[in-house]
Amino acid sequence: KSDSDTYSCDIGDAQSRAKLTVQEAPVLFKQELQNEEAKEGKQVRLTCELSKPGTPVKWMKGDTVLSASEKYEFKQHGTVAELIIRDVKSVDA
Repeated sequence: KSDSDTYSCDIGDAQSRAKLTVQEAPVLFKQELQNEEAKEGKQVRLTCELSKPGTPVKWMKGDTVLSASEKYEFKQHGTVAELIIRDVKSVDA
């Protein structure tokens, strides 16, 4: 996308110009979330992989957007996004 601009070819007495517009490729899941089972009190790690590094990710439980806390930790390394849920309880299912 950052390559979008006007380019020119200059031969001294004349110029030719063209506008380049780059359309961003959609972000896709290379690896989707997988179902997990955990024992109460343990920690669970949910991981997905995206097609584009640095893509903003919003983690949700049902319709509720999760916020980072002692319970929830978010990590993102390149194309891999992780949600860590600590001290899981039955209400976390």
